[in-house]
Amino acid sequence: MGTDNRKKYSISAFFPVYNDWGTIPTMVLLAESVLEKYASEYEIILVDDGSNKLTKQVLESLDPKIKNLKIITHRQNKGYGGAIKSGIYNAEYELIFYTDGDAQYNPLELESLIQAMSSETDIVNGYKIERNDPLYRKIIGRLYYYVTKMLFSFKIKDVDCDFRLMRRSLFENLELRYNSGVVCVEMISKLTMRGARFAEVPVNHYYRLSGKSQFFNFKRIFNTGIHLLKLWYRIKIRKEY
Repeated sequence: MGTDNRKKYSISAFFPVYNDWGTIPTMVLLAESVLEKYASEYEIILVDDGSNKLTKQVLESLDPKIKNLKIITHRQNKGYGGAIKSGIYNAEYELIFYTDGDAQYNPLELESLIQAMSSETDIVNGYKIERNDPLYRKIIGRLYYYVTKMLFSFKIKDVDCDFRLMRRSLFENLELRYNSGVVCVEMISKLTMRGARFAEVPVNHYYRLSGKSQFFNFKRIFNTGIHLLKLWYRIKIRKEY
């Protein structure tokens, strides 16, 4: 991490947003401060995944204040994976950074990801130093880690850490199918099978103060299990990557 990568890369930063009216302004401002310092060119994309009226008003108020801001609106909620795909496939610049709009990660730590990027790296993946969630989410998260590691043989520490910096070229011929949170496993698994080169950086994880998770309810957890098995079959048996 000794390399100074200031102004070396153009960067598209995006945030999936679902009722994150209380946190998204700060997230955008923090990301902008890092991008102003480190990016040769940049854009900030907010993917509104069918949020409530208050969130929409907050996003509209940001539009004239933030340079290079782009708002993508889903009329109906498409799910976390749908928001991730909209952000990735609408990005214009060399590198893509994303994290969630709920402030469980600090956009200022994007600086560490940029410094870790090199000509020998395709993805800089964050991993949580400590997970700050309620106990039940920690337990489910740990089970999710072991199940995905067993099914897909991941070598990275934290496939569930949504704090990543990636080369946009990785996605030029890559189809992401899932609209659920399984999209992250799908993305990392397919990119791993294609030979993508990873670096990893420790990042802080904070207790959620605003918004509502789209993942942690029993119906979605059950559906996630079914999706993981189908994904395993497609990637490991049918070699669809």
